[in-house]
Order: sequence, then structure tokens, then C-alpha cells
Amino acid sequence: MGYRDTFISVAEDCRAGTGEAPPARTRPTVAGVQHTMLTARPGHYTQEEVLLACSPQLRAREDVDELEQLPAEELQQLMAEHFAQPRACLRASPLAKTYGWGLHHDEHGRTTLHAVDSPEYARLSADASLTQLKAMRSRRAG
Repeated sequence: MGYRDTFISVAEDCRAGTGEAPPARTRPTVAGVQHTMLTARPGHYTQEEVLLACSPQLRAREDVDELEQLPAEELQQLMAEHFAQPRACLRASPLAKTYGWGLHHDEHGRTTLHAVDSPEYARLSADASLTQLKAMRSRRAG
């Protein structure tokens, strides 16, 4: 499932002109969890780890702040259960659809965020050695 050597640029209908932090909410949102993980530890998490952390069963838990706190057996079980059904990838992330962030997946599948107006975003989006993908649109083309 994971991407390698891939850059996901913002969606065509993304209105953000820079990378914006999702608004803080009482309950963690998908965008909030993803942004927190990827800014706190750039290049550490894979797409699968980010998607698992955003799952309802983990977002609802108050005893886990990071995946590393889970016992390995529990983490493997949660991964197996979560990915037993098809799941949307990070192309559907609100970070790339709404908040102006591109996602770079390195050769090991580790993910970093890049603001749409940053020099690094421009460099990565022009890099022919990377698979170039667009985030999914929020609305249908019309």
C-alpha cells in the first residue's frame, strides 16, 4: 500500500496558498493527527502508520500519544484489523486537499510534509525521479 519515491502535490481545488495547521479541536481530527505526527517527526512515519494513527479506534484512545507506546503485538493486530478492508491513501488526506501540504515519500516510504509555497515543495514537484501524483479533489470537476 505504501508509496516510495513519490511526491503527492496539493489537490487542484485546494484553496490554501501556504501550508496551514489544521484548527485545534477538542477531539482529535484526522487532519490534526496527521499534521501533528508529520511535523513532530518528519521522515519517521510511513503512510500505513499515519493512517492507522488516524483510525477511529486510536484517535478515541487517551492512553496512546504515539504508536511506539503500543506493544508490538497490539500494533500488529491493529494494523491487520485496520487494513483488512481497503482504505484511502494519503492522496485523500485533508492536509493535501485543504490545508496546502505536499507529501513526500522517500525510498523507505517515510513521509514528510512540505508547504505548497516552499522551495522544497517546488523542487520535489519538479523532480522527474519521483512518481508525481495529485491529491484527490474535494469536489467533482465541473
